[in-house]
Amino acid sequence: METFDGTADQIRATGHRVGEDLSEGAQNIKTVASVEIKSLIADVEDLVARIADLKDADVARVRTKVMRAIDTAKDSVADSADTLRRQAQRVATSADDYVHDSPWQAVGIAALVGALVGILATRRS
Repeated sequence: METFDGTADQIRATGHRVGEDLSEGAQNIKTVASVEIKSLIADVEDLVARIADLKDADVARVRTKVMRAIDTAKDSVADSADTLRRQAQRVATSADDYVHDSPWQAVGIAALVGALVGILATRRS
């Protein structure tokens, strides 16, 4: 574990690491959500393919509706992933800028958050 003597360079480096961690976490969330949604879409597509041989008019209508919904879901997943990535980058940049502009306030906030996490962790034990 590294020691902290409060230099501005350390504070900036910590802010940069926090921004990178936030971006990485958002990327991980996006990846997991995307995999799960793609899996669901693949399962629904498989189901639709299995009932493709049925000729009932109601089944055909439902199949068409489901395929439209799948196409919409695919587009939505792609748009949501891009939006999430952009928002995470904005938050990381804002956090980094704040740490650069107000290093001592950032240290105080980090200490407060650390104390709260410590209190919550001891309460759960």
